[in-house]
Amino acid sequence: MNLPNFLTMLRILSIPVLVVVLLSQFEGKELAAVIIFLLAALTDTLDGLLARKREQVTILGQILDPIADKLLIASAFICLVELGAVSAWMVVIILGRELAVTGFRAIASSKGIHIASSRLGKFKMISEAITICLLILGEEYLGRFNFISQIGLWVVIAIATISAAEYYIRFGPLVISKHS
Repeated sequence: MNLPNFLTMLRILSIPVLVVVLLSQFEGKELAAVIIFLLAALTDTLDGLLARKREQVTILGQILDPIADKLLIASAFICLVELGAVSAWMVVIILGRELAVTGFRAIASSKGIHIASSRLGKFKMISEAITICLLILGEEYLGRFNFISQIGLWVVIAIATISAAEYYIRFGPLVISKHS
């Protein structure tokens, strides 16, 4: 297994640790969870950079990387719903977008059309990571600035919706018109 794929696997393996820490009751769990989450999110950047730089792009990596990203984000948001830090309906919108875009990209791929992540999609991931960290820290650490996490959540929903529309507008006609 090459280093980029190892980093992707490490991100996947960090998810249960993150969930256990988030749902536990020890002092300082928020800081521990943010550190785990940020390290996991950092592997997302590193694995892609290393794979391209070292010419170690693999089919396994191309499959596992987006799965790892979605599992990390989904796990964090679901825990935050359980903790009462975010409304479930907001997470349903965010995760629904992930499922819809992933399904759309899978259909495109089955027709021989490769849809790479857009800049807006990458910005969405960054805004999700920042917002998740702010939501984890919550009022205990952010105090009167906790409202920033709620603004971040609305920004994530807006970017998620716009980026989904971007994929469908740019590639929808091509995917629909291309016969299998």
